[in-house]
Amino acid sequence: MLFLPPIASVTAGGDISWPLIVPFVALLLLIAVMPLTGKRAHHWWEHNYPFVSLGFGGAVAVYYLVRIAGGGAILRHTLHEYFSFIALIGSLFVIAGGIHLKVKGEGTPMGNVVFLAVGAVLANIVGTTGASMVLIRPWIRMNKIRVSGYHVVFFIFVVSNLGGALTPIGDPPLFLGYLRGVPFFWLLEHVVLEWLVTLAAVLAVFWVFDSRSFVLMPSRLRRHAEEPDTWRFDGGINVLFLLVVIGAVFLPEKFFIREAVMLAAAVASWRLTPKQVHEENKFTFAPVKEVAWLFIGIFLTMMPALGYLAQHGQEFGLTRPLAYYFATGGLSAMLDNAPTYVSFLQLAQAASAAPGAAPLTVAELLAARPQLVVAISLGAVFFGAMTYIGNGPNFMVKSIAHDAGVHCPSFFGYLFKYAVPILLPILALSGWVFL
Repeated sequence: MLFLPPIASVTAGGDISWPLIVPFVALLLLIAVMPLTGKRAHHWWEHNYPFVSLGFGGAVAVYYLVRIAGGGAILRHTLHEYFSFIALIGSLFVIAGGIHLKVKGEGTPMGNVVFLAVGAVLANIVGTTGASMVLIRPWIRMNKIRVSGYHVVFFIFVVSNLGGALTPIGDPPLFLGYLRGVPFFWLLEHVVLEWLVTLAAVLAVFWVFDSRSFVLMPSRLRRHAEEPDTWRFDGGINVLFLLVVIGAVFLPEKFFIREAVMLAAAVASWRLTPKQVHEENKFTFAPVKEVAWLFIGIFLTMMPALGYLAQHGQEFGLTRPLAYYFATGGLSAMLDNAPTYVSFLQLAQAASAAPGAAPLTVAELLAARPQLVVAISLGAVFFGAMTYIGNGPNFMVKSIAHDAGVHCPSFFGYLFKYAVPILLPILALSGWVFL
């Protein structure tokens, strides 16, 4: 199978100075902070973020074309990678939006654990965004009698983040790793045990929370909750389209065959899915449009950041897998985990090379120091659950739950009531044990 050339092989001529990284950092900070500001600033951001993203990205692109030797090749490579990324994310989002699950009854603690576990597995097949969009409404309905903020939080922990750590389809940063040369099944072969142990620990804590809530229910409602659930599945044709997208991942990139098949499946899904299913899912293109606009800026402004890491990565002094795990995780918690993953993967390639030598290719890094790739991958995916802004689906889930009348924790409530005291110790212990 063909891959995009590793970014390190598309090298800019001349030294890349750190001020060129400022647009990248500024854009990520705006993405993280603006949704949390007052109504006026938030309203301005909602109407102008495409122009901000294109402004930052366009300025860097022009600079590369005019001032950087080999900048045109780097820009073409970046735009190709962006198109591949959006084709996968967009097609999975559209197809998942054509699947609607209906469930009657109330979730018991064990039933809820099974539901979340199934969602974690599904996240590796349709992506964390797809799984979150398919399952969040059934999750709220089956817990409607006693649904609380912790139901939303643990759904984000498991389905929107931790679950998608096994395949490139599972989470956006892993797909970027795949585009750079990490084999499709490599993580499935290397992180299953870490994934199972971490997921089991989070589900065990959830079971304690949910069992306590269940016991406090009035006996009449508890008897109703223990009645068998009735499931209904609409939009079954989209399962076929999901299989088409998964198969397309293995197609060659030449002539954009892979991306064309993905987008064709998405168009077919949109046209063939009954309108009623989209209405029941309250489906709109707004979330994927936001991702597309923001990530064109991220990909373009990320070029000098990656170039700087390629040239100066050995100076950072990161050598141990555990250091990469926490460093990647720390930034993934507060910034988007996709560019964080790419930045630290580039750093590992540069830092693992001999002094004065060119950065390792991804294939060479996998052979020489596979634990670094494991640490970066798990750090990006797992710690994306630490805040609402760590991963794209997090805020989408919160928004859907809020619209459904669920009282969700605030940004700091999520962080200090659940993520820091519950999730962080589990992730830290997992890192210390396995890395």
